[in-house]
Amino acid sequence: MLRTLRPLLLTLGAAAAPDAFAHSGHAESFASAFAHPFGGLDHLLAMVLVGLWAGRAAADGTLRALALPFAFTAPAAIGLWAGMLGASVAFTEHAIVASVVVFGLALAAAAPPVAVAAVPLCAVFGFFHGLAHGAELHGAAASAAAGLVVATALLHAAGFAVVRAAGRRGPLLARFAGAGAGVAGVALAGPLMFV
Repeated sequence: MLRTLRPLLLTLGAAAAPDAFAHSGHAESFASAFAHPFGGLDHLLAMVLVGLWAGRAAADGTLRALALPFAFTAPAAIGLWAGMLGASVAFTEHAIVASVVVFGLALAAAAPPVAVAAVPLCAVFGFFHGLAHGAELHGAAASAAAGLVVATALLHAAGFAVVRAAGRRGPLLARFAGAGAGVAGVALAGPLMFV
């Protein structure tokens, strides 16, 4: 069991740095943009949760494996470009934290990821994640955008791989991870109540 959890634990361990709850400044290159989603626990958890949810959906046969990651990543890329062009929404950070809570609760409740609900949720939340990143991009915008998209896809893949590697225990693992992430999301929401 520990072997199947290793990729997820390593990913979450990277978030345990002192600035894990803050976004890590401005991305100016492929490398710095690639590292950017690992600098904030809210982004990290949401992206891994999408992968976990996709892994569970694939195991259940309710959705195709790439449906949820694509539904998150494509709008995230659109939000990224919107943010780079100066678009902003006052509640962007609230939406990002809400994504952690919603994805976490959906996994914890073992809610079947029905396309009519899961795909739009991933799309809306993906857009806000991209918007937040895009607002912080400077320098070589195209390569930085590529770095963010690649990192997002890899975090989705990490969550997916953990659930699939766990076999029959995958759904239970996803439920526990979702419950933990939901609690973390509620904790992250605390400071935003006063913003």
